[in-house]
Amino acid sequence: MTAPSSPGTPADGPSVGPSAGPSAGPASSGAETRERLLVAATRAFAEHGVANASLLDITRQAGQRNRGAVHYHFGSREGLLAAVLEQHADFLAEREHRLHQAALERPADDLPAALEALVRPATELSETGWSGRCYLVIVADLIADEQHDKDADVRAALERTGGVPVYELISARMPEMPEEVRAERLALLTSFVLRAIGDRARAEERGSTQRLGLDTETFVRNLVSMATGMLRADLPRT
Repeated sequence: MTAPSSPGTPADGPSVGPSAGPSAGPASSGAETRERLLVAATRAFAEHGVANASLLDITRQAGQRNRGAVHYHFGSREGLLAAVLEQHADFLAEREHRLHQAALERPADDLPAALEALVRPATELSETGWSGRCYLVIVADLIADEQHDKDADVRAALERTGGVPVYELISARMPEMPEEVRAERLALLTSFVLRAIGDRARAEERGSTQRLGLDTETFVRNLVSMATGMLRADLPRT
């Protein structure tokens, strides 16, 4: 998937992961340290935003005293972010590829089939646990702030999910319109879809009854229908 500050601001939402990171303990192996840093970074990027998350806080939450731990294991802040995104790349890539192939077999004007390849995998990811929900928040943040194209490793991690051909198919099946309007609608589509899915996942964490009236299948179909209407809306009057 390559797309608010976040679906629901981290400040006013519940925790999106387990409490803090693993507590400090005996010296851990390199693999354990790397995993602790990934857990802490996933939480921090989702809760505080990609640009605002502190590497020092991430290091502390991971139970590490060495301030250079992030750079030692990941090379840079961007390397850490790319590793966070890579955690769910295979999950999304398999599902998006399968649905993209199914959409290609549909009529050339079947926009809902193309949108399902975006909506369904993200919804399924949100139901896998806190890390999947964090991923959606992080991607939404990157897209909203136009940070996803600034680093080659981050861009590659997002492209590995298979989202590029899905967006190309969605764009191809949209009605004719000026390119600037098309680009605006696709950007808003991403924010809308990820926010809707993220809000639903957080409502489930809170035990809210207001957002859980729809089962997963109905939720996906309804969101696809709403997104279709959004992309096919009448053009603005000139």
